[in-house]
Amino acid sequence: MRLGTLRLAGSAAPRDTVAVRIDDDAAVEITGFTDIGALLRAPGWEDAARGASGPSHSLGELEPTDWAPVVPRPGKIVCVGLNYANHIREMGRELPEFPTLFAKYPEALIGPYDAIELPPEAADAVDWEGELAIVIGASARRTPAAEAAEAIAGYAVINDVTMRDFQYRTPEWFQGKTFEGTTPFGPHLVTRDEFSPGPELLTDVDGELVQHTPTDDLVFGPEALVEYISSIFTLNPGDVIASGTPGGVGHARKPPRYLRDGSVLTTTIDGIGTLTNPVRKA
Repeated sequence: MRLGTLRLAGSAAPRDTVAVRIDDDAAVEITGFTDIGALLRAPGWEDAARGASGPSHSLGELEPTDWAPVVPRPGKIVCVGLNYANHIREMGRELPEFPTLFAKYPEALIGPYDAIELPPEAADAVDWEGELAIVIGASARRTPAAEAAEAIAGYAVINDVTMRDFQYRTPEWFQGKTFEGTTPFGPHLVTRDEFSPGPELLTDVDGELVQHTPTDDLVFGPEALVEYISSIFTLNPGDVIASGTPGGVGHARKPPRYLRDGSVLTTTIDGIGTLTNPVRKA
């Protein structure tokens, strides 16, 4: 299944949303659920999604910005650094023994076609990091890798847009990773019965392909990440793991290249979909 979160036009609150199942030509409302995070927290969410029979919206009549982040407010967004060998090499580091973890806050998330805001405090070194997002569908605590797949609802696309100047102000990366309104996430959740890592991740800046790597070329795959992270804290339905970016980031180029006002950032994972995000000054 493909699932998404749709912004409702004409509602009393313009940002009201609803969870939908995406069929060939329509988005069908899953009655009773405001977004995919709320759906995933419900027992029997898969049956509720399959049986959705609420109002239907023609895909051809929807505007791109009608789509919200697929999980608008995850309880946790756990990000993994240095998880593709080619990116590790381009950044001049050794392969890690353990995953490198940091976090984002939900305020960083934007929809799959929303504009990325260049913050005035950190607009000069804004970099792209296309990633496979792992969305949790069942609670996991100390879950061994052999059982971890059962905790994964499915996958989406995310771009961990990074303010490199803030990232490297201190040894801790967090402050460069969670600027508000900078992280596109979506376009849909594809359930794990219809997608598994392997297809290519492709990132394009202004028509130039800058990243292209198979999504199974991870040092730590989805099940290993669920095992490791759940040994530290509980992963709950709707939580998101951003699994890391491959080589091709702008910061590693000679000279470095960054996103600018007017740029267009496109992030695709074959079998999931594409994020298309204009870049503008905040």
